[in-house]
Amino acid sequence: MSEKKKNGKVASSDKMCLPKMAYYRFVVMMVAFFCLMSIFSNYTIMNFAFICMKNDMKGAILGQNGTLQSIYDYTSTEKAQLIWAVAIGTIIGTIPYNWMYVRYGAKNVFLSAGIISLIATSCTPFAAANNYIFLLIIRLIQGIAYAADFAVIGIICVKWAPHDEVAFFVSVLTVFSPFATVITTAVTGFLCTSSFGWRSSFYVHSVAGVLCFVLWYIVYSDDPLSHSSVTSRELAEIQKGKSAAHFDKKREIPYLKMVTNSALICTWFNAFMDLSMSIMIITYSPIYFNTVLEFPIEQTAFIIGITNFAQLPFKFGAAFISDRITSINPKAKMLIFNSISCGIVSILFGGLGFISKDQKWIAMFLLIAVNCLMSTNCAGFYQCGRHVSQQFADVVIAAIQFCKCLALFFVPAIVAATVTDESNRYEWSHAFLVMSGLLLVANFSAYFFFTDQPADFTKCDEPQEFPLKQSINDEKL
Repeated sequence: MSEKKKNGKVASSDKMCLPKMAYYRFVVMMVAFFCLMSIFSNYTIMNFAFICMKNDMKGAILGQNGTLQSIYDYTSTEKAQLIWAVAIGTIIGTIPYNWMYVRYGAKNVFLSAGIISLIATSCTPFAAANNYIFLLIIRLIQGIAYAADFAVIGIICVKWAPHDEVAFFVSVLTVFSPFATVITTAVTGFLCTSSFGWRSSFYVHSVAGVLCFVLWYIVYSDDPLSHSSVTSRELAEIQKGKSAAHFDKKREIPYLKMVTNSALICTWFNAFMDLSMSIMIITYSPIYFNTVLEFPIEQTAFIIGITNFAQLPFKFGAAFISDRITSINPKAKMLIFNSISCGIVSILFGGLGFISKDQKWIAMFLLIAVNCLMSTNCAGFYQCGRHVSQQFADVVIAAIQFCKCLALFFVPAIVAATVTDESNRYEWSHAFLVMSGLLLVANFSAYFFFTDQPADFTKCDEPQEFPLKQSINDEKL
């Protein structure tokens, strides 16, 4: 029993005493969600600000044709470099952040990522106005900060989510990107066209990020046991079925055993192809639907934006079934949902390339279906990774983030190899078939390697379920 009381008074490791509640873990989850959104939004602002920036004639220079040209009117190559700088930064930051999470916990490490992201965001207008190389460095730094996002999702699921709520936590925490995209697009679009100008979007997002990470510092603790707002009843729910290793701050990570585990390799393969499909949809579907199927740009953007919200019932429905329906074997559930999010999706996506512009609304329906069904992955390969890795689930999810970085390079390579004319539907069908074929292979491999049994490297000498520790808040609700 932890000695948390002295002289009849509660001794808390937290500096601030927050109200006691029975579901404090959901407060932690939502604050983390907004922080994840903040870091993601900070690096995506520029993707939407490009349009307004090129019309900013402050500090304009004389172009080659003798006319004034905005210094913010970047070439396609420069835009690509600014986007790729973030991807490179994320690759650089993934392993160091994962190491720091293991060694120091998430509270201060994730806070540091937030601070780095906020400083880089607030400096972006200055960098853009003064030096392109400086701007590239700022974007690289934003990518490094973004590397902290996926690892912290794993940490929160390991530390704060009861076993029967893991899929729900994953579904909420991994939906930050579409929410952030919609909000950032709306805010940046409004500010760009207002008297405040495009620079104000970077400053507004910085201020919003400060508020998010102040809440993070107040609300989060690296161990539920050490937080005054966690009741004994809630602590019992969080600890049930877990070993002491789940809460050990000095654990040794068996990296070699993890990267050679067939179930985890299969999990990462499925994650890589799933994320590759997602990136292809986000990056190239507007081009395909506008150039090949001749949808108006505004109509395409609106429908794709709507699908970001349409997927939520599917995501949360899959999480509920995965967490709460106990009559189905856990392995069967993860295979079913992996077949939906990867198998069925691969077939639907492959069909996109065979829809003519006369049937373009069928193609739009297929795109919506793909987006919605992909969202059930929280109950598919994510669950396999969690079951196999147990207390090391945060490392598995951090590796999924690394897969996303690789996908940022892989997808453009596939498109470049198959598509030379963006208006040619026949060439696009090759790209769709390659991607759908690889995703289908990943899905089939799951039937041979997925398991719900913990790997040997997760087992320790102590019993799997340890006696309930006493919370620093012993009051019953």
